[in-house]
Amino acid sequence: MKKLHYSILLLLISITQVKAQQLKVPLDTIIATNYSTTIKGKTIPYKVITGFQPVWDEMGKPIASLFYTYYKRSDIKNDEDRPLLISFNGGPGSASVWMHIAYTGPQILKIDEEGFPIQPYGIKENPNSVLDVTDIVFVNPVNTAYSRMIPDKEGKMPKKEMFFGVNADIQYLADWINTFISRNNRWRSPKYLIGESYGTTRVSGLALALQNRQWMYLNGVILVSPTQIGFKFAGPVEIANRLPYFTAAAWYHKMLPAALQSKDLLDILPESEEYAINELLPAIAQGGYLNPDKKEEVITKMSYYSGLSKKSIRQNNLDVAKSYFWKELLRDKEGYTIGRLDSRYKGMDIKETGISPDYNSELTSWLHAFTPAINYYISQHLHFKTDLKYNMFGPVSPWDRNKDNMSGENLRSAMAMNANLHTMIQSGYYDGATTYFNAKYIMKQLNINSKLTDRLSFKGYRSGHMMYLRNEDLVQANEDIREFIIKSSKNISQGSKY
Repeated sequence: MKKLHYSILLLLISITQVKAQQLKVPLDTIIATNYSTTIKGKTIPYKVITGFQPVWDEMGKPIASLFYTYYKRSDIKNDEDRPLLISFNGGPGSASVWMHIAYTGPQILKIDEEGFPIQPYGIKENPNSVLDVTDIVFVNPVNTAYSRMIPDKEGKMPKKEMFFGVNADIQYLADWINTFISRNNRWRSPKYLIGESYGTTRVSGLALALQNRQWMYLNGVILVSPTQIGFKFAGPVEIANRLPYFTAAAWYHKMLPAALQSKDLLDILPESEEYAINELLPAIAQGGYLNPDKKEEVITKMSYYSGLSKKSIRQNNLDVAKSYFWKELLRDKEGYTIGRLDSRYKGMDIKETGISPDYNSELTSWLHAFTPAINYYISQHLHFKTDLKYNMFGPVSPWDRNKDNMSGENLRSAMAMNANLHTMIQSGYYDGATTYFNAKYIMKQLNINSKLTDRLSFKGYRSGHMMYLRNEDLVQANEDIREFIIKSSKNISQGSKY
């Protein structure tokens, strides 16, 4: 990273968060730094603006202050055609750190080619960043990173219900985005939302909230490792949908029968998917009505596609929980567990017995690298100094999930009303938390009338929840975003029409 020059503008507006702590939460602060980087062999100069922007209540009083980092390419004189990508992570309660310093931003943390942490911790240039084609702002909701609620003059904090819930989260963030767009003169720019994990629920809801309440029309939404985004598929559907993920994880650990193991992953997954939907789903739905001979046939097939023994599947009565799979797959072979968010990772429990792992082996590994890297980067490269704790995961409980089933419907409605709105899904095959096949199922629900096919796309990667940690997927996933933005920006001058 070649530093060009450095400047700081600090608005002297801050208040005390809690008198006992004497920690100050900046209310409206800007720190600007200029750098350049190399992306796809070309030098890209850019400006970084990091700081705080307030959230106001209906009376115009500040009730929270959100920490954000805004990357703007500085050699673009006219930004009316320059896209803006607004980035959220999930949780709920997670900071935007993950995609910020591991995926789309111009700087990423130091990890090996497969995504495992290395020391000394730190950062390096990201030659795959999408900053060449879009400006990016990483937003941290309340209680994540340095974002905090703001007390009134009497020191009383706002009600948590104003922030911590599906609908509240969408409502105040839509208002915040409106302010950000106005302050930075980006109303003319093509706009995109990207969310990861719970962030996909957030951006799906924001797509319609921005359109209907802020009159802000988007060009694209990117769902990275999506949740169910409100589409409810419990019971037999949820159980059957696990199988293709089981197949992928078992293939990675070489636990499948030779007939499958000898083939490439992408050659066997369609076979497992077809069986899950067309045969396993109706068999599970029959429950006690399932013929005993047919049940044994299903158990044999599930074992074939999952790497689990027929005995363990029979003992679970076909309903094999993912947590049991993480504990069981390598139990007899190596005695290790496998990761929830990325099943390439192995863990070691105190006891090999049990029905679920003691801990998430992949998350423990990731926090090794991300926590020191983001604290170092913000302080030493972006020159933002504070005694506030950077919350990788902040306190946001209880989270109100009332009307949690609306986000996907909201995205579908936004796409129906806005012919320029496109959606792309990105998933890792080894993600056991938000599985790739559930993501495909979600896409089918979004396109239930088959009229959105040209504006929906799915991209799969040979890694887990944060598929961009594996270098090969980092390259491809960024390229997929780049192509998505370019494609969805075409013909927009012709207007939004069918």
